[in-house]
Amino acid sequence: MIISTTSDIQGKRIVKIHGIARGNTVRARNIGRDIWASLKNVVGGEISEYTRLQAQSREQAIQRMITDANSLGANAIVNVRITTSMIMQGCSEIMAYGTAVTLE
Repeated sequence: MIISTTSDIQGKRIVKIHGIARGNTVRARNIGRDIWASLKNVVGGEISEYTRLQAQSREQAIQRMITDANSLGANAIVNVRITTSMIMQGCSEIMAYGTAVTLE
């Protein structure tokens, strides 16, 4: 599966547009990470526990988007975007979406 943030793939021609492919995940923090993050907040620096949680969430959303594109019969996804939104305190949704296409 070819994935791109651009609207086309250089050297390839889009022969069919299948529609929107999307994947999302909703994640919540946990008390263990919150305690460690609070301590890090006092001394400063990157809160690596949350960085890892967000990176894992993005990868899961991307994989779900790829699965959705496959189910549509696509072999590529163009115009890919990733958004994050807060659902409630300590809980956020990560969504990956783009246009599922077939490339020649």
